[in-house]
Amino acid sequence: MRALIFGVTGQVATELGLRAPDDAEIVALGRDRVDLSDPAACARAIETAQSDLVINAAAYTNVDRAEDEEARATTINGAAPGAMARACAARGLPFLHVSTDYVFDGSGRTPWPVEAPTAPLGAYGRSKLAGERAVRAAGGTYGILRTSWVFSAHGGNFVKTMLRLAETRDALNIVADQVGGPTSAADIAAALWTMARAFHAGAGTSGIYHFSGAPDVSWADFARAIFARAGRSVAVTDIPTSGFPTPAQRPGNSRLDCAALETVFGISRPDWQIGLDRVIAKLAEDSI
Repeated sequence: MRALIFGVTGQVATELGLRAPDDAEIVALGRDRVDLSDPAACARAIETAQSDLVINAAAYTNVDRAEDEEARATTINGAAPGAMARACAARGLPFLHVSTDYVFDGSGRTPWPVEAPTAPLGAYGRSKLAGERAVRAAGGTYGILRTSWVFSAHGGNFVKTMLRLAETRDALNIVADQVGGPTSAADIAAALWTMARAFHAGAGTSGIYHFSGAPDVSWADFARAIFARAGRSVAVTDIPTSGFPTPAQRPGNSRLDCAALETVFGISRPDWQIGLDRVIAKLAEDSI
């Protein structure tokens, strides 16, 4: 199985490389080889590659900056995946694409089913929704994997931020009215490889799927788990979203209904606490 992967240094892209199956031959394209702000270049990379499938793990992910750079975010998160999907459709290649819970408005308290109406709150969510629509409109074989609250030992994420703050702080105020499923990038990569193998074998079903860690928690409770499992003494005080204003509005409800992914691909929700232990252990190992 020959896989062309867009992304090298991002959280999911890094884990895709680390967790590639033994029988997988991968070519990973970073910014130095393909500029995602040039959708035509993305299409050409697929047209000239000798691959069996394509995975897009690259994206514009700065949620707050996207409010000021929506055009750029939409090119990278919307037009580029669309160009990739059309190039894959022309060659008959399966295309896997990573999306986000930010396509929803975050209302309610129940998990979002795949078919729920989308209504992004900000520029980042709108750009990712544009990508989903472009991929679906391309007419090829595709799998869109929406996920949430990604963390790993790589790049910037909530876990690493909390551990860094724990070095100098013994108390923190953390938002408690946003709830979702923290998801290890390693688990996302494993899910993508399972989907890739199914599509390569002709057994995959095109569509949008949800994937997030279990159980669902608030950011405040996630922070408490991080400190407890890392052995850090930091008191966490619950605050509302209004107590921590940001340029971009965050969804209050990021719970995802992941039933379809298990039904079609046999992929169940992972325990994020196991993934968290692995990330904390890796970060400790890297600091030695």
